[in-house]
Amino acid sequence: MFIGHWAPALVAATHPKAPRLGTLFLAGQLVDWAFFAFVLTGTEHMRISPGTSVMNPMDLYHMPYTHSLLGSGVWAAGFATLIWLITKNRTGAVIGGVVVLSHWFLDLLVHVHDLTLWGSPPKLGFGLWNHPAIEMPLELGLTFGALFWFIMKTRSVGSMGRMAPAVLALLLLTIQIINWFGPPPEQPDASAAMVVFGTYGLMTLAAWWVSRARVLSQ
Repeated sequence: MFIGHWAPALVAATHPKAPRLGTLFLAGQLVDWAFFAFVLTGTEHMRISPGTSVMNPMDLYHMPYTHSLLGSGVWAAGFATLIWLITKNRTGAVIGGVVVLSHWFLDLLVHVHDLTLWGSPPKLGFGLWNHPAIEMPLELGLTFGALFWFIMKTRSVGSMGRMAPAVLALLLLTIQIINWFGPPPEQPDASAAMVVFGTYGLMTLAAWWVSRARVLSQ
C-alpha cells in the first residue's frame, strides 16, 4: 500500500474538527517516515530481495517499532498527544491518531508475512502484493474514492480551489505509477531513503496547499 495510506486522511479531513489535510497526510505515512529513518540508523532493517512478492522486492524482515500493531499504536498515541498539546482539540487529536493507526491495517491487506502484533512472531499479512489484479484497483479505488468524497464535502476558496484537487490527483497517480513500474532501489541506503522522504514531503506540502484552497461546505 502506497498512496492508499492517504485515503483515510482525505476522508478524515471532512470532519469539522479534524486537523488540516497536510497534517493528516503526515499522519497517514508517519510510521513509514519513522521506518526509513530507523533503517538509516540501523534500528530496523530491510533488504532488496526480488521475489519477496510479485509487486514489491523489499524484504521487510525487522520492523518491530513501526510496523507492529503495538508500535503503530504508540506512534498514533504520540501523534494524537502532540496535536492535543498544540491545539487542545481532543476530537482532532483522536482523528489524527486514528489516521496514523490506519497505516497498519491497510498494510495488513497487502504485505506478505512481515507485520507483527507486538514485534515478535507470528508474522502477519494477507499478501495482496502477490495479486496485482486485486491490489492495483483496490489501491486506486480507495484513494480516488476518498478524494472524490473530499471534493464533495468541500468547496473552493478562489480559483485555485477548483484546480487543487486535480493537481493532487495527478501527483497521486504519478507517484503510484512510478512506484509500481519504476526501477526498484538497488540498496536500502541513504539515497533511497531521501527519495522516500522527498516524495512524502512533496505530497504533504501538496495536501497543505489543497487545504488552503478548499474549505468544508456549510
